[in-house]
Amino acid sequence: MKTGVNEEIPLNRSLSELEQQVIDVFVDGVKVLGMPKSLGEIYGLLFLSQQPLSLDDVVTKLSLSKGSASQGIRMLRELGAVKEANANGGRRTLYQPDVDLKRLVGGFIREQVRPHLESGKGKVNELLKVANQEDDKELKKFYRVRLQKLEAWMSRGRIVLPLLQKLLGE
Repeated sequence: MKTGVNEEIPLNRSLSELEQQVIDVFVDGVKVLGMPKSLGEIYGLLFLSQQPLSLDDVVTKLSLSKGSASQGIRMLRELGAVKEANANGGRRTLYQPDVDLKRLVGGFIREQVRPHLESGKGKVNELLKVANQEDDKELKKFYRVRLQKLEAWMSRGRIVLPLLQKLLGE
């Protein structure tokens, strides 16, 4: 099976071709966001599963290590992309996807984007201090202008995120 990046990915024999292709869509999505491939695999598997799946089901169907699957499910739960399902008295915890786009985007903003913007504010301030120590006056001015631009972008992001979350009903 081809992924569009001229690389062969072996089709997992426990998955149908449709399941593998849908999983590949989610894998491509998480790659764009700089997240681990396993998150896309797990979410894609859960997305197409008619029944909630256990951690062991995910491990078996995706040929992932138990640690990788567990960490992936935990991260997806933190993002609000996966939730526990009713286990009907069973001892195993079952998982199902949250397919509400509003909550998915809201979770991603809350868990990934907002912390990045908040930590970036302090980093830019530190970089401005370093730039001010530059001996070359033109280079110093150039650095300050660029870093102030970055600071403005981050400030706008902190303004836009709450509006985006409100628009999405988060």
